[in-house]
Amino acid sequence: MTTASPHSPDASPPPDAAPRAERLRPDSAQAAATARLALLVASGATFLAVLDTTIVNIAFADLRADFTDASLSQLTWVITAYTVVFAALLAVAGRTADVLGRKKLFVWSTVLFTLASALSGLAVGVPMLVAARALQGVAAAGMIPSALGLVLQHTPAERRQVAVGVWGAVGSMAAAVGPSLGGLLVDAWGWRSVFLINLPIGLAIAAVAVRLTSDAPSGRRLPDPVGTAALALGIGGIVFGVTQGTEWGWGSGRVLALLAAGAVLLAAALLVSRRHAAPAVEWDLWRSRAFAATNVASLLFGAAMYAYLLSTLLFLNAVWGYSELKAGLAVTPGAFAAAVGATVVGRRVGPRAQWAAVAIGSALFAASCAAMYLLLGTERAYLTLWLPIGVLAGLGIGAALTAISNAATASLEPHRFASGSGLLMTTRQVGGALGIAALAAILERHGPRDDQGYLHVFLACAVGSVAAMAVAPTIRARAAGHRPHPER
Repeated sequence: MTTASPHSPDASPPPDAAPRAERLRPDSAQAAATARLALLVASGATFLAVLDTTIVNIAFADLRADFTDASLSQLTWVITAYTVVFAALLAVAGRTADVLGRKKLFVWSTVLFTLASALSGLAVGVPMLVAARALQGVAAAGMIPSALGLVLQHTPAERRQVAVGVWGAVGSMAAAVGPSLGGLLVDAWGWRSVFLINLPIGLAIAAVAVRLTSDAPSGRRLPDPVGTAALALGIGGIVFGVTQGTEWGWGSGRVLALLAAGAVLLAAALLVSRRHAAPAVEWDLWRSRAFAATNVASLLFGAAMYAYLLSTLLFLNAVWGYSELKAGLAVTPGAFAAAVGATVVGRRVGPRAQWAAVAIGSALFAASCAAMYLLLGTERAYLTLWLPIGVLAGLGIGAALTAISNAATASLEPHRFASGSGLLMTTRQVGGALGIAALAAILERHGPRDDQGYLHVFLACAVGSVAAMAVAPTIRARAAGHRPHPER
């Protein structure tokens, strides 16, 4: 076979001429092209998966008009089915990708995501649509950790930080442009278009991904099925309970049962993993204090960020009277600012300064949320207040998310790239569920059109971001003795 792998030592100097990491560095033009290809398909898949967490929100009114017999609670499952399944399976999918092969899981997950998108767009009823959305969540959970694993696998160590910056920029943009893109699609072609647009993109990504060099299976056993099921059900139960807390009541038996069952199952998965030869959760990942600290930051910042992204749209629509499309377009500059922040951190911030980027990004975001709390009101002030504050918030989001990802992935051994990425994304999604639940609880107290409710949400986002900022020095202290592992 003539294709050179990033991990192949064919053209390496003799063993005594360079360290092992140097011998395995992919210097050839072909390897560089492979790295770019991996980044391209990973970024595209991540864009689709993240986009589908927000793009459907804008189509909700169109869905209600089409499915008049469905209740509001039934329609909310179109959103909930995706987010709960996605969060529940991220950690499991990452572990599976490292065992079976990242390329294999990535390609099949992308194909499944495309198929599920087609089923969603062709749904003839709410039950079919909810089932298709759940299938999308399964596929998205497989795509995200295997995508980042492919990027890290095919990119030389000294370029990984830049690659993660680009990957993070794409993810940040996807979360923010979803409402505006969704609004344009729904206005032009109806709600089905927000799903059907995934078809040509998904097929193109899968076709290109097939060209990547296959990573050989690790030879390790698949994770313990009992622990894996307990892990997925535990995370899913907690996320679902938090998601439904406001609608069902935080003291209701259903919510308490979900939270309790989720906690018990999660604890059981962790306990079983401590003793199993092929654990669902690799405990020694958490022995890297840098990895543990960045996951805490990911949870806190994820809560603040997801609450902010949703509350800004709701504020513009309910308080300032913007249409859904206009509100989506109004927040788009923040998406581009997030891409700028992510790119700057990826290209300009060194490995030992990632903690500072987490702190600065979190501080910028906290300051933006505090400014919204202090300065916004019922009177429209888009150009003088909203636009500059939104751009500042976007810069902070892009910088913080990318630095968190860089700090976490730098602490991973190569054979755990996807496993660690899956865990990091899980903490972010769980944090997001907590943040949106807090948003819903605050708005329920104030009413959906009371500007004070949204201002208090912005204040809560500032507090969450300050908490993430407080973790940043811990990342620095704990990562000080870390050395990246060579590829193997």
